[in-house]
This record gives sequence, C-alpha cells and structure tokens, in this order.
Amino acid sequence: MSNDKRPEYIFETSWEVCNQVGGIYTVLSTRAKTLQASYKDKLMFIGPDFWQQQESPYFSESASLLKEWKAYTYQKTGISIRVGRWDIPGTPIAVLIDFTPFLQPEFLHPIYAQVWDAFGVDSIAAYGDYDEAAVFGTLSGMVIESYYQFNQLPTDTKVIAHFNEWMTTFGLFYLKQRLPQVATVFTTHATSIGRSICGNGKPLYGYLSGYSGDQMARELNMSAKHSAEKVAAHIADCFTTVSDVTAVECKQLLEKAVDVVTPNGFENGFVPTGKKFTAGRTTARKTLKDVSEALLGYSLSEDVVFVGTCGRYEYRNKGIDGFIDSLKRLSDSSLLGREVVAFIMVPAFIKGARKDLQVKLQEKNTHPLPNNFITHELVDSWNDPVTAALHWVQMQQNKPQDKVKIIFVPSYLNGNDGIFNLPYYELLIGLDITAFPSYYEPWGYTPLESIAFSIPTITTNLSGFGQWVDKTLQSANDSLTNGVAVVKRTDDNYQEMVDEMTQLLLEFCLKTEAQVDSIRKAAFDLSQKALWKEFIVFYEETYTFALAKNKKQITKLI
Repeated sequence: MSNDKRPEYIFETSWEVCNQVGGIYTVLSTRAKTLQASYKDKLMFIGPDFWQQQESPYFSESASLLKEWKAYTYQKTGISIRVGRWDIPGTPIAVLIDFTPFLQPEFLHPIYAQVWDAFGVDSIAAYGDYDEAAVFGTLSGMVIESYYQFNQLPTDTKVIAHFNEWMTTFGLFYLKQRLPQVATVFTTHATSIGRSICGNGKPLYGYLSGYSGDQMARELNMSAKHSAEKVAAHIADCFTTVSDVTAVECKQLLEKAVDVVTPNGFENGFVPTGKKFTAGRTTARKTLKDVSEALLGYSLSEDVVFVGTCGRYEYRNKGIDGFIDSLKRLSDSSLLGREVVAFIMVPAFIKGARKDLQVKLQEKNTHPLPNNFITHELVDSWNDPVTAALHWVQMQQNKPQDKVKIIFVPSYLNGNDGIFNLPYYELLIGLDITAFPSYYEPWGYTPLESIAFSIPTITTNLSGFGQWVDKTLQSANDSLTNGVAVVKRTDDNYQEMVDEMTQLLLEFCLKTEAQVDSIRKAAFDLSQKALWKEFIVFYEETYTFALAKNKKQITKLI
C-alpha cells in the first residue's frame, strides 16, 4: 500500500479486546501481529475494562505508556482508562475503558436522542445489553477524540476508526458527529437479525429473498440492535463482513451491499512446531484420555479416536444437533471397529468443575461416577439442550460396550477450568478429527483452527470457511482427502447431512495410520493458504476505500 493511501493511525474497537468471548477475539488477536508489524504503536485496540477486581489474563497494564494522554482523557472527559499491552503475538497497545460509571439515564438518554435526530437510530425498544453497548461505544469514540485532540493531529491526518459488531456502533455515531475527518470502518461478523432468525428455528437460506430485516426485527424483538447495525452499515465510510455468504445476508437484511469482504485468517505463531508439536500432542492426548477414563469409570483402548466440536453454545446454528445425531448413527454402525470418544466443548452456564471428578483425577480411584457424560456442573441442567439431546438419543450412559461415548465439556477452556486445566489450543492438538456441521456460520474459525493444528475437519457449505475451501481448491470437497470435507446443508436436508457426516466419520475411523498422516498433512497445507499474510490485503483495501470515501465527504463539507 502506497504511503498516500496508507493510514497513519488505526483504532480498532471491539467488545472482545482483552475479553475472550467468541470468534471475534480470535479474529483480532491473530490479526494483530501482522498489523502491528506495519503500524507499530500507531495501532491501538480499544475494549471494555472487566478487570477491576482481578488481574486480567490477557492484559499487561503499563504505568508509563501514554501516561500524559491517559491523564488528559480523564481530566477532559471523566473517563477512566487503563493503557497497556494485549498479551498476544505482536503485543499491541490496548486501551481498556471503565464504562460502568456512565450507565446512568442522564448520560444515556441524551445519546439516544442525538442518534435518533442525526441518523434515525431507534433505541425506543432497547433492552438487555443495549445500554452497556451504547455507553461503551460512545466512550470509545470519545477516547479516540481525546487522543486526536491531545496530540493536536492535523485535520488531514489519515486516521482509521474500525468498529466491530453492533455493540460498538455508538462509537461510529459519535465520530460521525464530532470528528467527521476520521475514516470509519464497520464490520459485522454476523448480522444480529440473521443470527436471531436461525436461533429461533426459522429457515434462512431458502427464504432469504423474502425476508425484510426491519419486519423480522420487530417480530423477534430485535428492533433496537438491528436499527443500530443497519444505520452503521449505511453511514460507515467502509462496510465489511467476513464472507460471501454473510455479504448476501447483509444486502438483504441490512439493505446495504458490503464494500469489501474481509475473510478471517490465522497466525502461525499459535501453532507449535517440531518437537514442541509432538510433545504438545502427547500431553493433550494423555489429558483427554485421563479425564475421559476418570469420568467414564473404565479404561479406553490405546487406539481410541478422539472427535471434537466446539464454539459458541448455539445448539442449531453451530450444528451441535447434527453432531450428536451423527455420533448416534456412528455408534449403531456394524462397521465401526474402533472406540470413539467425542467431546462437545461449548461454554454454558455452570457452577464450576465437578468436585467428584476432581477428587477422582487426584486419587485415581475406580469408583463409578453418576452422570458420566459431563465434566462440569450446570446451573440449570434440566433446560440444557445438549443434556436433553443425549437423553433423547440414549447416549448419556456411556457404557463400556458403547462404541461411541460422548463427553460434554460446558466450560471455557482457558487453562483454569478445574478439570483439563489446559487452554483450548493445547487440547485441540490432541484430537484426531473435528466436525462443525453449522447451519449459521458467517466464517468458521473453529474448522480453520483445527486444520492449522493438522487436525482434519468437517464443515458445511453454509459456513464462510467451507465456501472458501471449495473456492480455493476449485472443487466440491465431499471427502477428507484435502483435510477438509464440506458437507452440503440446506434448510431441508438435515437427515441427508447427518448421514453424510456419519459416513465421513466412519471412513476416517477405518483409515490406516499412513492414510491419516496424509490427511493431516493436507489439512495443514491448506491452512497455510489462510494465514493473515495472505488475507491482510483485504484490510489494506478496506482502509484505502474508507480513507478515499471519507476524503470525498469532507471535501463536500468544506
């Protein structure tokens, strides 16, 4: 990118900066190193400060970094910020905002009136986390403004303010009113109304052309969030999303075509190599086996196949339904000759780790445990979809003679969950195959992460990643030969999709060690085409587009 088209400063705001919730954390944390190499400390990430009472595992505060600006910001705005480094590859500057003191009607009500008058953002039906998002977003805009003023940046300084998801849109609204010379980027990683349509069991794809986003938002009580997202998409200098499949959704439901598609990449620095990879895989497999045997109450075979799925706990959207049903059919197959243990790793509302399982892991006794399908204690097990599904398909007992055992891990795997005590990536490396038969998956980091760790995976054509695989390999990938199988899924073919998944898992279990090694190598090779060094060009295009459009708009105002 030539210097005249290159931003001088980039501020990127997200609810998931130094706050690991879902895939957006992975997007930002893996991309940071590539951007930081180019922009150094003129790249800054802005996030919420949730770490007032305890030390953050993701953030290292600095007493000296931008000390004067920090004091200036508090003096001028009353906003308390902490400045430091995000503990990820590249260690970029992170600014955490304490937004809670501003959660007051006297602060919120004028904001809602201003964005209604200026942009038509309808907050009248707001509820839940909308107030927090509005406050945090507005404060992030004010923080960017204070940096601009403190450093007395000339009007023609090329500044990018990048806002992720509807939860940050009020920062964009603020800058459009108060600092219009800053070029704004808005990225939706999944439209709020599209996710809600799918989460409520309604068909999306076959009916998409007939949906009105505004109408569905009213029907599903999503009007305020949808309004903020839609307005941000229309007024941002550059509107982006992460895949072609979501771009179609945006055009229909937000009534705005995206300006640039920015696919999600990965960073090699997260994956160990050589002896470290081998040692990591050995440790992970031992941990998975030890926990499984303690929970199940009996020993597993040495050639056990470990299968996994993970991600946000969206039972239908993320394909957990199809994962369980395919495992049931696999267990019933007369051709399956190997033992299989499948892990469903999705964080739910839990009380904590099971005490009886912790004791058993320490004492290594052989006493059987009740409910030997779950590692942590749920707050409301009676209304849990996975628990209900396992009972429905009668796979909750995990008897020794069962060919397939399913273990539910409803905890964040952050290295301190009380049972595995290894971060997700350090467990992922021990799996043999993963499956993510998603119905709604704007990109699909989980299958990409899987192949980056040389773990073959199954995904669907409804995920952005699955579409990228088919496009990259210029063919439909209905086998695991290339490390990724892309299963066709529609609104109406659930049973066929489950059958295909079952067959793929069965075929994998029947492969020789040499065949599996070949598939693992193919998976890793494919992942190298999705590194950030390959995808960062789309962000350069985004910045160029935003700066050029903003310059035209400012010229018109002069």
